[in-house]
Amino acid sequence: MTARRRRRVRAIALAVLGIVTMVALIAVSIITARDGRDHRPERPQRGDGLTAADVDPDTPVPQPPPLAQGTDLAAWSAAAARRSGVPARALRAYAAAELAQRSDTPACRLSWSTIAGIGRVESDHGRFGGATVDDDGVARPWIIGIPLDGAAGVREIRDTDGGRLDGDPTFDRAVGPMQFLPTTWATFGADGNGDGVRDPHQLDDAALAAAHYLCADGRDTASGEGWWAGVLTYNASLDYARLVWAAADRYTEATAA
Repeated sequence: MTARRRRRVRAIALAVLGIVTMVALIAVSIITARDGRDHRPERPQRGDGLTAADVDPDTPVPQPPPLAQGTDLAAWSAAAARRSGVPARALRAYAAAELAQRSDTPACRLSWSTIAGIGRVESDHGRFGGATVDDDGVARPWIIGIPLDGAAGVREIRDTDGGRLDGDPTFDRAVGPMQFLPTTWATFGADGNGDGVRDPHQLDDAALAAAHYLCADGRDTASGEGWWAGVLTYNASLDYARLVWAAADRYTEATAA
């Protein structure tokens, strides 16, 4: 090939490369111009309450401002429900649990959004399997987990309550919107609605019991270490904790002033 022909081939190649680059830049500018953001795929970082957050253990979860004692929970939950998508009745239970727990163990610094994150992952705030939480706070029909009978991927826990809470006299099952095992409920069960009964199927009771559980052993749930220790005690799975982290983060952001 002559020198003149080599120069011509090189010029054509450079021209083609320039056209390809220009087309790519135009495509990116069009995508960005739609709303001012670059929509090229990125690795998810914080999750959305359905997808686990891409965070390392002990990463602190964003906390909403503490609720003030005396907050009108009906008004607050109605406003927060519109912004977060969480049912107002569930939010009222989570907020009441925060206020009660902060009064009892202020150093735990527990937020309603963390309790809501657990409620989202455990039962979609009492809506799992078509259930609904009535005005009295009871999830109907009852939300009952699978029998812990030692089947593949399931640990075995023989019945501990005579089937009183879960209806199973042979094996234990997780029960209620916050999915407590009978043995855990026996230790941490609470009367969140003040009716004199501790009922894991009633969301005010279950949310306060979850608060007791998360704050046990002197944990500070506003710290990364304390938050992860509490949630992993609830369920010893990093994937589970990342789901709860994502949901709690989502609710905090959605309700920020």
